[in-house]
Amino acid sequence: MADGRVATFGDPRSELTAARDATILSDLSHFALIEAAGDDATSFLHGQLTNDVEGLAANGAQWTGWCTPKGRLVASFLLVRLPARFLLMLPAEIAEPVRKRLSMFVLRAKVKLSDAGASCARLGVAGAGAKAALERAMGAAPAPLRALESEGAIAVALDVERYVVFARSEGAPALWDALAQSAKPAGADAWEWRSIRAGIPTVVAATQEAFVPQMANFDLIDAVSFRKGCYPGQEIVARMQYRGGLKRRMALVHVAADALVAPGQNLFSSAFGEQAAGMVANASPAPGGGSDALVVAQIESLERDDLHWGTPDGPRIEILRRPAAT
Repeated sequence: MADGRVATFGDPRSELTAARDATILSDLSHFALIEAAGDDATSFLHGQLTNDVEGLAANGAQWTGWCTPKGRLVASFLLVRLPARFLLMLPAEIAEPVRKRLSMFVLRAKVKLSDAGASCARLGVAGAGAKAALERAMGAAPAPLRALESEGAIAVALDVERYVVFARSEGAPALWDALAQSAKPAGADAWEWRSIRAGIPTVVAATQEAFVPQMANFDLIDAVSFRKGCYPGQEIVARMQYRGGLKRRMALVHVAADALVAPGQNLFSSAFGEQAAGMVANASPAPGGGSDALVVAQIESLERDDLHWGTPDGPRIEILRRPAAT
C-alpha cells in the first residue's frame, strides 16, 4: 500500500509489462463511488455535469465533468446510469469534498448524494483477455460504455479492453479469485498506465480548476455535450467551442527520466521561455522505463515538439500522440 492505494502486488515492473502485453486485475479502492438517487436525480445531474445525462440510456455509461462557473473542471467522472440510481466514480482523494460541494446545489430537488464505496468494492480488468475474463467470472461482459449487473456485481465496459466492476463487499473476494484465474493482479500504476494510453484524463487534487473541458480533450472523448442546456461554466465552454480561442490541448507523451512524472508539474517550451507552457494531467511509470503521461500544453508547443519537463532545460518530452483537433 502507498498513498491510500494498492501500489503493487510485489513486482511492479512485471505488472506494468502485463498491463502492456497481457491482462491485469487491479484493486481500484483509490477511486470512490458517489450514488445519486431520487426522483430528480436525472434532472439534477443533467443541470450540473458537462454531458447529456437525460440522453443517457438505462445501463449506459459516459465520461463527464463538473465545472466551476468559470468553466474550469473541478472533477471528472465515469457516470453509470442504473434503473433506479446513478453511480459516479472519481478519485477518492477529492470525492468527499466534491460530494459535499455538489450537495450544496441540491436545494429542494428530490435527490440524495451518498457515499456508495463502503459497501461496494471497485475492481479493474484490462487487456486483450479482459472480456473473456469477465465472461468466465460473471457469465457475460457488457458492450463498450454499457453496464451489466449479475449476481451482486455491476460490470461496466470502458472500451473493448478495459472494464470496471462494482461488487458488493461480501462477494468481492470470490469474484476477485475468479477473475485472478485469467488476469495477473497488478497495482494502481498498471491500471493508470492503461487509462493514460487510452487517452482518458482524470481530474485529481493537483489539477482541480486547471483545465477547461476542451483543454483536456473532453470534446474528443464525448465527455461534453454542446446540445444540452445550461450547467455551471456552460457559457464559457460553449464560447470556446464556437468562437475559438482554445490555446491548449492534451497529448500523450513519454518522459525518459529516472524520476517519476506527477500530475500538476509544469512543462516548458522555448517559445514561452520561463513561463510554463503546460501541465501534467496524469502520469504513470511506463513498462519500458521512464513515465508515460497525459499533458495539457500550448498547441504551439505541441506543434513545435520542444516541450521539457520540470524546467526549461529539463528532460525532453517525446510526444507519442497528438490530439486529432490539432
